Amino acid sequence: MTIRPILIHPDPRLKKICAPVAQINGEMRNLAGDMIATMHKAPGIGLAAPQVGILKRLIVMDCSAKEEEPAPVALFNPKVVWTSEAENTYEEGCLSIPDMYEEITRPAEVTVQFLDVDGKEREEQYTGLWATCVQHEIDHLNGKLFIDYLSKIKRTIITNKMKKLKKEMARE
Repeated sequence: MTIRPILIHPDPRLKKICAPVAQINGEMRNLAGDMIATMHKAPGIGLAAPQVGILKRLIVMDCSAKEEEPAPVALFNPKVVWTSEAENTYEEGCLSIPDMYEEITRPAEVTVQFLDVDGKEREEQYTGLWATCVQHEIDHLNGKLFIDYLSKIKRTIITNKMKKLKKEMARE
């Protein structure tokens, strides 16, 4: 497994709509493995392919509790097909927007259709943190960041902080 660099906002690749994965082959499974390793090392609970510079519809997640055995999943071409009327609010963060957290309200439960690592069509219902995470990661595939749910002024403040962070990182 290769740990891949994670893009930091603002990066134009993070605002692009990703192409479907046409075929789940060894290259795509390796990418999923690299993304899981990258996500765990970061550490994070979700990662979308555009965050590592690959504009394909692939996300990985692992929302298992720290005391539990890791339970990473890879979802190719995920699509939300049902959302509950009930909502949850979580303080969200993003590996592409380090150390910034804001409360975001989303549907509490969702059903997602996707292809698994074997290319089999699956449908899974997610609740709680898993539901928030899957929606956050699918947003990435559509060029949307969690800060896009915030007011323009909050978005601008966070974006300016990220620009400053990128300048500092470039000097290192």
